Amino acid sequence: MTDIICIGHITLDKIITPRMETYMPGGTAFYFAHALAGLDHSGFRLVTSVGPDEMKAVEDIRKLGITVDVIPSRRSVFFENKYGENLNDRTQRVLAKADPFTIDNLSDVRARIFHLGTLLADDFSLDVIRMLSARGIVSVDAQGYLREVVGEHVHAVDWTDKTEALRYIDILKANEKEMETLTGSCDPHEAARILAAWGCKEVLLTLGDHGSLIYAGGVFYKIPAYPTPGVVDATGCGDTYMAGYLYSRSRGAGYVDSGKFAAAMCTLKLQHAGPFNGTAVDIGKLIG
Repeated sequence: MTDIICIGHITLDKIITPRMETYMPGGTAFYFAHALAGLDHSGFRLVTSVGPDEMKAVEDIRKLGITVDVIPSRRSVFFENKYGENLNDRTQRVLAKADPFTIDNLSDVRARIFHLGTLLADDFSLDVIRMLSARGIVSVDAQGYLREVVGEHVHAVDWTDKTEALRYIDILKANEKEMETLTGSCDPHEAARILAAWGCKEVLLTLGDHGSLIYAGGVFYKIPAYPTPGVVDATGCGDTYMAGYLYSRSRGAGYVDSGKFAAAMCTLKLQHAGPFNGTAVDIGKLIG
């Protein structure tokens, strides 16, 4: 049995910051797979969907030793991510969309943990979540369910099926803006309790340079943000966090140790452009 399967689109990203402008692959599938490439990824598989023009990104991931299953799509998702001086804030445009994942094209996937890397609200239907929940633990990044595309621009919206979906979701990650959209609360503790009351067993709230908060079994766990000498690129940080957290949890670590492992991976990733490219030794040194 596979330990973790990440399901999500690999995108083409245009990244604009005050200091650079570049094109590169992206999306949860891309950042999650690269985050695990330097760790023991023997129990990991990636299920992605890309258009013909982005197959090179798939082949590059396979060269890292990652097993990748590809579901064909007419086009890949094309994102433009624009950051200001505060890298916790970004604006986005969607210049192309890919085909959604369906019950039919996911009928054969089997794993202990499924991580759904949502980019847009229609990537995974409620029926897909229900199906996967009958097979294993379902982990979801809330970000895509809170994105409405109007023209090319991305607007924050609420998740229409959130109370029904969270009955089938075991682990949910949201950042501070997403938690407020979901719950109406800007207090992380209150927001976490609301999400748990809707059915989620592990709530992970990432709070930028204030660290993260994990709520499970009625207990809060505060995770520090490790200091970084400089932030170069924040794109994919949330995906890196989830890769580290699920990797650590799948190997029996508790909430605090898994949160620290994930936070350390994010700090290392922030220091360079592109995905995480470190090792367990690097992570261990940072945690101390």
